[in-house]
Amino acid sequence: MKRPGDFWPMSFAITSLSLKRSLLAASCALALAGCESVTTSGPKLDPQAVASAEVNVASLSEVVARNPNDAEAYNTRGSALARAGQYKEAIVDFDTAIRLDPNMSKAYANRALALANMGQPQPALADYERAINTNPNYVPAYVGRGNLYRQARQYDFALNDYNRAVEIDRHNAEAYHNRGLVHQAQGQHAAAVQDFNRAITADANATPPRIARGISYIALNDPKSALDDFNTALASAPNSVEGWMGRGQAYEAMNDTERAKASYARAVQVAPKNDAARQAFNRTGGKMGQHYSLTN
Repeated sequence: MKRPGDFWPMSFAITSLSLKRSLLAASCALALAGCESVTTSGPKLDPQAVASAEVNVASLSEVVARNPNDAEAYNTRGSALARAGQYKEAIVDFDTAIRLDPNMSKAYANRALALANMGQPQPALADYERAINTNPNYVPAYVGRGNLYRQARQYDFALNDYNRAVEIDRHNAEAYHNRGLVHQAQGQHAAAVQDFNRAITADANATPPRIARGISYIALNDPKSALDDFNTALASAPNSVEGWMGRGQAYEAMNDTERAKASYARAVQVAPKNDAARQAFNRTGGKMGQHYSLTN
């Protein structure tokens, strides 16, 4: 499932050519540091990625120093700081970007995302609304606000935002995925699968929609299709606890206890403190310290 901090809008409308070159040089390197492994306990930053992000923050600070009145420079550095988990510092930059350009919708949306990551949903909601007011067609703001509503179980409001997002952008994988999560939460698994299909069509490399679709396939009594999804997801995200847990559930539904046990063992190995993984491992008769084959 997607969390508030999963995506940072990074498409910048830069008017100064020299500033554009500086930001692109720093942002391209920053993009390489934006990956994280997926666990049920929340996103964990790779130390090497953080170090790389810190280097790019320094580079972007040089850009800010050369362009102290350019909102884009502050917005870009704020995004880099947020990727490094420095949300308070990021918000300071987003504040400055908004002061310099009160109509910068992406700065409002970025600040909202930082606030959401800090556990402040109400101020985040207000910023998403500001982003929409400045640009009624700004899709990331609808998706972000929809995510806040979904997490608060205000599903009707969430669906309205996701519907608006895909109305504006019919190829937005994140909107389809999150709309599918709403259907899934409501027990409407057939509708959820349709939206996860759309998300995967829009972004064939996206892992979360495949895991989510696998969960709905299990609910629809189709464990073989679920297993295909979990295996595909794990091929690109081998440390996904959700993927290993789903794989175990699929094998359990197929009465293959040994492979289920091996999958849960891998989930425990990836996230030793995950209670759900330990409970599933113990329930299927798993024993700590014993070797389990994932292929036999």
